[in-house]
Amino acid sequence: MRLRPQFCFLIGICLLLVLSAAACGPAADEDGRLKIAGMFMQEDQFFRLVRFGMQQAAEEEGAELLMSTVDGKPEKELQLVNTYIARQVDAIVLSPLSATASVTALRRAHDAGIHVIAYNSTVEGGLPAAFIESDQSNLGSQTGEAARTYIEEKLDGQAEIAILAFKSALTEQSEARTNGFKSRIADLPGVEIVAEQDAWLPEMGIRKAGDILTANPGIDLIWCANEGGTVGAVMAVKSAGRGGEVAVFGTDVSDQMLGFLLAEDQILQAVTGQKPFEIGYQAVKAAVAVIQGREVENHVSMPGVLLERRDLENVRAYRTRLRELIAN
Repeated sequence: MRLRPQFCFLIGICLLLVLSAAACGPAADEDGRLKIAGMFMQEDQFFRLVRFGMQQAAEEEGAELLMSTVDGKPEKELQLVNTYIARQVDAIVLSPLSATASVTALRRAHDAGIHVIAYNSTVEGGLPAAFIESDQSNLGSQTGEAARTYIEEKLDGQAEIAILAFKSALTEQSEARTNGFKSRIADLPGVEIVAEQDAWLPEMGIRKAGDILTANPGIDLIWCANEGGTVGAVMAVKSAGRGGEVAVFGTDVSDQMLGFLLAEDQILQAVTGQKPFEIGYQAVKAAVAVIQGREVENHVSMPGVLLERRDLENVRAYRTRLRELIAN
């Protein structure tokens, strides 16, 4: 049977629409599930909890979650992004290593039709469809407020302070946390910051804090911008036999740091923790929404949670919850 030209035209249009829908719609695995790549900067408790949050969200959404860790290596981040492009995932959810150097690979993924969701850190140029992070300034200011109270109540408003940050690793995050801390003690006339260095791994923190304690015997308080620095500072103060003399205030939460808060040595006084489980959960939820064409909030900034020696009941309750999450 010979079709009339107008019917041929209509059939052609229909085929084009079908093909267009297939090309633009979300990809799926053999079971019809969305494919989401979850990437982690390193293996520590923060990123483990991010992973658990991602897993729960993916299970709720019926999505396939492909997970990998870049171990802080730019070349591995690039390799993994290229792998996920080749596998035609629907979205990549990651904490980029660099605001600038990570852009090229992620731009290539974006151009291949893969949605990019950032958490914890992001890249320049507005490339991610959503960015979920902790309120970096709040992480510093909450602990700063706790330190201020300690200085006023325990030290009569007089204190020499040292700071361990991580500016050379992640400049913007480090400065936001540090400035948040400083903002809470800036108007105390008897307070002086006598040392400010970078130390974001425990071994770095032990060495740098030890050197600071030796060079500045009058130090009363050390504030640290992340988990590694906090752990290192606590261990350095303990090794120097100055528990009860030098107080440590820190950032991030782990089972080890909660143990420090509960210890009788009086070294660690307070930490402001992030909400990694919630960050991972919200990041995957945002990825699914973007894939499905729904609107999402472009930037979500979560306040931290203050845990301090002044409220040990709360510290114990938080530790119980943390161990439940890790055990699941």
